[in-house]
Amino acid sequence: MPPEMPPAVLPLLLSFIFLLPMVSEGAFVGVNIGMAMADRPKAEEVVRILQDQEITHVRLLDPDRELLKALAGTGIQVMLGLPNNELLRVGQSRAAAADWVKRNVASYLPATNITSIAVGSEVLTVIPNAALVLFPAMRFLHSALLASNLDSQVKVSTPQSMDIIFQPFPPSAATFNSSWLPILFPILRFLQNTRSFFMLNAHPYYGYVKAGGIFPLDYALFRPLPSVKQIVDPNTLSHYNGMFDAMVDAAFYSMAAANFSTIPIVVTETGWPWQGGTGEPDATVENALTYNANLIRRVINDTGTSGRPGAGIGTYIYEMFDEDMKAGPVSARSWGVYFPNGTAIYSLAIGTGVTTNTTSGPVVFCVARPDADPVALKMGLDWACGPGSANCTAIQQGQPCFLPDTLASHASYAYSDYYRKTVTAGGTCDFNGTATLSYSDPSHGSCVYVGSSGSTATPGGSSGGTGGGGTAMGPTAMPPSSGGNSRSPLVSHFCISTLWTSIWALLLVSVACRPLPLGTQFCLVRASVI
Repeated sequence: MPPEMPPAVLPLLLSFIFLLPMVSEGAFVGVNIGMAMADRPKAEEVVRILQDQEITHVRLLDPDRELLKALAGTGIQVMLGLPNNELLRVGQSRAAAADWVKRNVASYLPATNITSIAVGSEVLTVIPNAALVLFPAMRFLHSALLASNLDSQVKVSTPQSMDIIFQPFPPSAATFNSSWLPILFPILRFLQNTRSFFMLNAHPYYGYVKAGGIFPLDYALFRPLPSVKQIVDPNTLSHYNGMFDAMVDAAFYSMAAANFSTIPIVVTETGWPWQGGTGEPDATVENALTYNANLIRRVINDTGTSGRPGAGIGTYIYEMFDEDMKAGPVSARSWGVYFPNGTAIYSLAIGTGVTTNTTSGPVVFCVARPDADPVALKMGLDWACGPGSANCTAIQQGQPCFLPDTLASHASYAYSDYYRKTVTAGGTCDFNGTATLSYSDPSHGSCVYVGSSGSTATPGGSSGGTGGGGTAMGPTAMPPSSGGNSRSPLVSHFCISTLWTSIWALLLVSVACRPLPLGTQFCLVRASVI
């Protein structure tokens, strides 16, 4: 266990350290591509999708030769993965490392724009027995690049999970797990000396699930939180609007605590599974689309984090295709934006930062459930067309979507219009259990649903039901619901304390805390100037 840190002094000192200059490419959104698929898409089709989406960065989990050749001449920056099953061979032999660089890197440059090598994946926590060969593998690969005069173009690093960080919340108190420090110190020194970057796999989905209800789902999905549930670091008073930022800051603070404060971070994996099995209720298409769409907007905003303001975070979405041959629960095989055959699971523009639902035809519609209670369905329709601000003109008599003149048909149109406009701001498809998501386009004849490939309308306008961009609210008789994802109250006790004094003001801070494991606390903080 690392030594106990002063509760306020060290985080404040680290905040000043974070202002030092650092080398970083800046913000971008890329995508992971794995090959654990029974039927792999053709390399040319993969590249076509990348170019159509204007994706400029891709991480290949395996050095697939056909894909490396197909990427030639595209200018797309390629992070090339050295799989865990090759780590032992490369980490024990300089000759093996040189051969790997020759076969997988040098033979494709300069046509294919390979810019980095990701050595293994979460080695310290997934295959800890191989930890002792991780750093030698990195050194040997760098030496091979140096010998080929490629070291300035191709950087070497290794992706790590959040599990190497002891107690990641609050971020300002985060440190690396002391058991891994003998391995991490030489790696961090190597990254600093070679002007490389720390690779972090940051998955709020797992952070939310493992926390067991301590953190709100909205926090994990970047949805706005009410003022009484703001997530605040009690040491720095930094507000976190998403778990993603808190995870990145935890890594920054952990490096600073180890006296490495200028190494930039690239998030090599983050995303959300679109489906899950028993016991995985939060793995849904709706949550996956919400998380990734909000993530894209967050990253391209290029404002940095509370701990590193102004430092853009390059981020790779996990992942482009479902990998149906992966072991584990259903969710482990369901992180893709596309099926292996190239069909979109849900529509997301990764490169441009705008959901493609607005122009290219969505995969998901929000429609009335066939078994919905008629009374509840009527209430949902009335709310969608009223406070929900759905455009219901098309279902009026004499308009294209009036027929069939049924409650289910009219509700489906109104629900879909509302959902298309509000989903990326936190709107849901539930309507007290009367709505469901559908991959089938319900458009018929001259009745074209918003978001359909035949629609000229552009979703995403204002909606009175989102509370200014917050989670969509239903009518009083239909409280907002997310399919049974409600959580127990976060607050277990309250205290009032004075936390900060400055030459301008005294802040009176109301703190709502809930105990966490290992004697720490999770705090919700409200501050006011007196």
